[in-house]
Amino acid sequence: MSNRTFTMIKPDAYSKGHSGLILDQIIRSGFRIVAMKMTKLSLEKAGEFYAIHKERPFYGELVDFMSSGPIIAAILEKPNAVADFRKLIGATDPAKADAGTIRKLYAASVGENAIHGSDSDENAKIESDFFFSGLERV
Repeated sequence: MSNRTFTMIKPDAYSKGHSGLILDQIIRSGFRIVAMKMTKLSLEKAGEFYAIHKERPFYGELVDFMSSGPIIAAILEKPNAVADFRKLIGATDPAKADAGTIRKLYAASVGENAIHGSDSDENAKIESDFFFSGLERV
């Protein structure tokens, strides 16, 4: 069990001005930000990040969406980080997310669900390494 996880505030939440509120909720939930950057993914980089979904029917739409505007990528630290963060963000479908979760508060749909959170310790490391070098982490 790792104490770090990876997250991305997605283009929909960024464009609606929810980034600050989401970051505040993350910090108030006991997570420490150990790396953070704002960037815009190219189609190529979004495709590379989501390559695991390449054979799925939603892949093209996902890549288009994730390259449509700025994102905020971050590595978070807290005991039991992956599981606790998944609980904080809520279900992928905001209609099924628990009250008070990030997706319940800020997501519009399954496709525009405001935030990404790693689903395992292994993926948290892979995703963190995709966005951040060792020098960019504290």
